[in-house]
Amino acid sequence: MSEIAAANRSLGLVPKADAPQTKKDFTSDQEVRWCPGCGDYIILAAVQSFLPELGLRRENIVFVSGIGCSSRFPYYLDTYGMHSIHGRAPAIATGLAASRPDLSVWVVTGDGDALSIGGNHLLHALRRNVNLKILLFNNRIYGLTKGQYSPTSEQGKITKSTPVGSIDHPFNPVSLALGAEATFVARSVDSDRAHLTQVLRAAAAHEGTALVEIYQNCNIFNDDAFSILTDPSTRDETTIRLEHGEPVTFGADRQHVVVRRPDGSMAVTEVDRVGSDETVVVHDAHAAQPSSAFALSRLGDPSTLAGTPIGIFRDVDRPTYDRLLNDQIDAAVEANGPGELARLLAGNDTWTVS
Repeated sequence: MSEIAAANRSLGLVPKADAPQTKKDFTSDQEVRWCPGCGDYIILAAVQSFLPELGLRRENIVFVSGIGCSSRFPYYLDTYGMHSIHGRAPAIATGLAASRPDLSVWVVTGDGDALSIGGNHLLHALRRNVNLKILLFNNRIYGLTKGQYSPTSEQGKITKSTPVGSIDHPFNPVSLALGAEATFVARSVDSDRAHLTQVLRAAAAHEGTALVEIYQNCNIFNDDAFSILTDPSTRDETTIRLEHGEPVTFGADRQHVVVRRPDGSMAVTEVDRVGSDETVVVHDAHAAQPSSAFALSRLGDPSTLAGTPIGIFRDVDRPTYDRLLNDQIDAAVEANGPGELARLLAGNDTWTVS
């Protein structure tokens, strides 16, 4: 039994009885309808290939999506799923996870769906630590509605809705999640399938809310938005790969290093230029406080993305909302017996409208 399957069994989830599963088992018969070349295809293939590792029956897995290109996801997976309401996928998924602890519940959303109309729902799912896995596809544009700027578009972005450049300061989804004290926060890139699969494994094994931001290319309305992190000629010099317990270094020869300055801030410098009053940062994804992970999330140029960290920023344990909720219900039933809905609705806390 895999580590993920063992974790799911410990949570009361029901694994499929010994029969091996493949990507084909999780691929629906629906025609995939994204623009040719869209990064969503890569993410879909990675998820379909990864799901057999969960060791769960397909009927014990649910994908809930909101509105947007990414939210077509449930149609293409042969699991249960729901294409829900704009921005409300975390709220619907919260109810499902709280009432059905036997399910593995996943949310698929985009930068517009999750961070604009759905921002409040996302924040509360994160702070409550509901047992959800949230995949946030970030293409820094509104793709479904044909190319308006989104909450993650860089300042100065020229789009159909900002013809002379966006004046909004963009959200950093990882910083936002860490600020809400999410217990698992990670970032990956659509074209790096091995890295994405590794992050998905860790998210699935985590008990609680796991947010995975995935940089996803929209080749129609925002092509090459992440090319500096994906092009073989630049990626090693611009991408910081976080590894728990390892010094935060990057570059073709590991010549760049992240240091902590005397004022507590982090910065990038050269290995041979580390000052006597600076400390090389060793990444601790399991630190109780999110402050260091937050500082790492602030690295990288918000316009060019040079020096952007990817990997697992935070992975800590905290009781989940659904487990605590069901413990309260069990305790109340044990003390008072099962409740009666009709009696509750017709009880003393009623009023008459005249």
